[in-house]
Amino acid sequence: MGKFATIIMAAGKGTRMNDPSKAKVMFEVNGKPMIEHVVELARSLGSERIVAVVGFQRDSVIEHLQSVYPQIEIAMQEPQLGTGHAVMQAEPLLRTYTGDVLVLSGDVPILRKSTIEKLIDQHWDNNAVGTILTAELEEPAGYGRILRSKIGYVLGIIEHKDATEEQQKVKEINSGIYLFDNKYLFTALQHISPHNAQNEYYLTDVFGYFYKKKLVVSALMTDDYNEIRGVNTLEQLQEAEEALKARTK
Repeated sequence: MGKFATIIMAAGKGTRMNDPSKAKVMFEVNGKPMIEHVVELARSLGSERIVAVVGFQRDSVIEHLQSVYPQIEIAMQEPQLGTGHAVMQAEPLLRTYTGDVLVLSGDVPILRKSTIEKLIDQHWDNNAVGTILTAELEEPAGYGRILRSKIGYVLGIIEHKDATEEQQKVKEINSGIYLFDNKYLFTALQHISPHNAQNEYYLTDVFGYFYKKKLVVSALMTDDYNEIRGVNTLEQLQEAEEALKARTK
């Protein structure tokens, strides 16, 4: 087992949660904020360091995180200019870190430890510079698609809004959960731009950079799409609660 640090993306507003006074990651599942479940996952996996990237209503998020895990490191994302921009904010803390970097989302509270262990194994077995957790969906609208060569190599990820009609037919989707070799991550981020439908820095663009540089990119498909679902509405929050309760019965 190699060593790794974790970045948890936790800056989002959660507009559809109908409570502008509260950061999305602070909504509770099974009696504790979503982000606490994600911190616990990182800790259970043996992450050496954990960096939370915060933004909206950050004071409440920081106060809670430091109360449950005093060693946590904080990076600020203000304004929020996309997932690539979020990870860029962690660079001052992790640029010289020797090891891999696991990227998790603070609004994905029911991800299984065993799934991330498989992701880590796949990454190290393939000597990859980046490994993506994916899933297959019959109705993949709205998700980034995994682009592969005819023989299965990962070429990159295209966001739904930027995808061609043909690319939108792809059913393998991006979960937003990754493992990177830290030596290459921040270098790749220097080569991405916000020239896309959202005018944002997409973290997913680093995979296209890796492919152009002939670096190894790997992907692991989970057999349970539900565990990678982000919580964006109160209905999805309830579904996450029910899924966790069912798992502990």
